[in-house]
Amino acid sequence: MTLKVLVVDDEPPARVRMRQLLAEVDRGEGGITVIEADGGMAALDLVDRESPAIVLLDIHMPGMNGIEVARHLSAREVPPAVIFVTAFDEHALEAFEVQAIDYLLKPVRVERLAAALTRAKALRTNEPRLEEVARALGNQRTHLTVSERGRMVLIPVDEIIYLRAELKYVTIRTAQREHLTEESLTSLETEFGERFARIHRNALVSRKAILGFQRVKGEVHEDGEAGEGHWEVMLKDLAERLPISRRQWPSVKAAAKS
Repeated sequence: MTLKVLVVDDEPPARVRMRQLLAEVDRGEGGITVIEADGGMAALDLVDRESPAIVLLDIHMPGMNGIEVARHLSAREVPPAVIFVTAFDEHALEAFEVQAIDYLLKPVRVERLAAALTRAKALRTNEPRLEEVARALGNQRTHLTVSERGRMVLIPVDEIIYLRAELKYVTIRTAQREHLTEESLTSLETEFGERFARIHRNALVSRKAILGFQRVKGEVHEDGEAGEGHWEVMLKDLAERLPISRRQWPSVKAAAKS
């Protein structure tokens, strides 16, 4: 049975070298088919179209790096096995070793590659372990992955206006439309806290999307007493306004000034 391997590296000489190493491992038997991608987005597209069993994934790439690519791959129903290819120093590699995620250290040796491929045949990407590695390396995603009509959709974090928790889902709102994710609002705040301000226990708003604030008067009760009003955040690209809780108002106001 042919083993399909996707090599992902932004440097052409590195991809050529990996092809040569895979050919050495294969020994002319035709048991390994190699496909290539020159970046993270291209890799995700190829995985969807070609369904490789194993991805040899460079970590240091412009745009979307290898850690983020692996996190998006882990959202697939049947993710490929991932072997990271890296020039990280020994201290950084501890994150991979603790989580038992395989990696190849550059320059790659053919014996080590052969051993990694053998191990990868029984290995599948594990999202919780990847999350721990990403956290240890300080890696932050540039996109969120959501599943829509049986396909994976990537949403640029820079285009998100707000995130709002509703029942078991979180609504991701961009200027164009809404998406739903099962990621928790708390985990999203942990990862993207410097980009988003919490305005309510169920909502985070992009700091750069805040246009201003408007005071909403409280309703007048039957006894003539006016209820307590509240503040709402006005957004740059949406007519929609979101309420700000009393607890969050001081921090939201401060975040808008910073």
